[in-house]
Parts: sequence; structure tokens; C-alpha cells
Amino acid sequence: MAPRNITLFCLVLCLGQKIQAQDENFPIPIISAMPSSVIPWNGSVKILCQGTLESYLYQLEILENLTYKQVEKKLGFQEVAEFIINHMDTNTAGRYQCRYKREHRWSAPSEALELVVTGLYNKPFLSTDGGHVVMPGENISFQCSSAYMSFDRFSLSRPGGATLSRHRDARLQGDFTLGPVNLSFSGVYTCYGWHSGHPYVWSAPSNALELVVTDTTSQDHTTENWVRMGVAGLVLLALLAILAENRLGPQLPHQEDQQDLPDLSWSWQKSQTEWTFGLTPKDHQEDSWS
Repeated sequence: MAPRNITLFCLVLCLGQKIQAQDENFPIPIISAMPSSVIPWNGSVKILCQGTLESYLYQLEILENLTYKQVEKKLGFQEVAEFIINHMDTNTAGRYQCRYKREHRWSAPSEALELVVTGLYNKPFLSTDGGHVVMPGENISFQCSSAYMSFDRFSLSRPGGATLSRHRDARLQGDFTLGPVNLSFSGVYTCYGWHSGHPYVWSAPSNALELVVTDTTSQDHTTENWVRMGVAGLVLLALLAILAENRLGPQLPHQEDQQDLPDLSWSWQKSQTEWTFGLTPKDHQEDSWS
């Protein structure tokens, strides 16, 4: 092979490897469900697939018989594609993933998203082994039981439906232990029963159980601080009242103002002298004649 042809071949090979490396480094799409991945029977859900601004084609896939099959495609340059399922049932519940196409290649698939439909079976009953109020750092146990259905799996839904804890190898009751808990564990809990042969079809939700994680020590300190602030406020009001009383009360004239006032003490003494020396003799004369 001529040197020129060898150089051209190497250039094409290197360029192809560079393009392939860039394609393989596409960001992995992010798949999510709104408002939740646990949907009541006949309810609707929106599946979001986030890719890149250069993505012009998105594809939603569902796992069937160990193989992902296409469900729907969205064409158009967009960073996030929306796929809507209007009626959830046993056929639409399952394991989903998505991918996008940019330039001339597909991205790697997203992580799996499990969509669960609820309400096919009667609801179980949720209870605790203690009170509904616990301290941070403690553990709490939940029991999810069913008197009518023989479930071999139970799931506990934490606040917001963000985390689902699954219990295995159960029949009529599933036990869940949470802890050590913190303030973020507070919220409303429910549980579900289901069968391992149909992992995406659950019972109706159990009764709601509210868990309160409270730190009484910090509450006591808060109460003490409010009491102290109240006492300080009363003292401040008393001081302001005293200052106001002194300012509005009778005041003595200043020394320079006293110079303009008549000498009342001297006038009084003078009148007293005149009365003594002027009237006393007459009074004595009257006494002598009488």
C-alpha cells in the first residue's frame, strides 16, 4: 500500500474512533415519573426522559420477556421528552427505560423505572409496636398485615412516596424496622401487599399512620428562651415607665431662672416684722383698758 493511502487510511480510522468515542460518551438519560411511580388503578402518570439539547429523538421502552420493547417515540429537538400513560392497569405497569438519539447514534439506556399500579387487592392494615411519637436516634417497627389475602410480599411507603421498602418471605404480615430515625422520618406512612409473581400489581393502600419524630430537649430550650425574653421585655417596659414618669413629673426651676423671681422669703419676713412692731402695741393698749 502506498504511503499516501496508508496515511489516508489512518486518518479515517482515527476520525472514526474519535466520533465513536464521542458518541459513546453521551450523557446517560434520566428517567422519572410524575407525580409518583405508584399509581392508583386507572390513574394517569407522566414519564419524563431527560437527555440533551441536541437530542432530536426519544424512545420509551418496557421490559417484556427479558427484552425491552418500544412503547412510544417522541420526535423533535428537546432536552426533556414527556410520555403520558392515561390509564394505568396491569398491562401498563412494569419496568421502563428510555434513550435518546443525537447525531446518528443512540445513547445508552437510562436506569430502570418501576411503575406500580395499586388497588387490585383489598388493603392491608398498618400498625406499630409502640407509640407514634419517637425521639431522634430511636428505632421503630411497623407491621403490615392482611386478614384476607395471603401476600408473600409487603411494601412500606415512606413520606412523599420517594422510598419504598420491600419485605420478602412473608405470608400474612410484613415487619419493617426503621432507625435510628431523625426528624426527616416524620410523615404519613402506608403499606401494600402483593405477590412475587406479579411485582408491579399491588393492593390498595393501607390505613395511613402518622409518625412524629420530635426532639423534646430542643423544645424545652425553646420554651426557656421564650420565658427569658418575656421577663426581659417586662423589665424593659418597667424602666421605660420610670423614665417617662420622671420626665413628665414636677421640675424645679434652674438656677438662672431663680434670679428673676422675687424674694418671697424676705417679703414674708418683712411683713411679719411690720405686723409685730405695728400691731403689737395697739393690742397691748386694748388689753390694758380692758
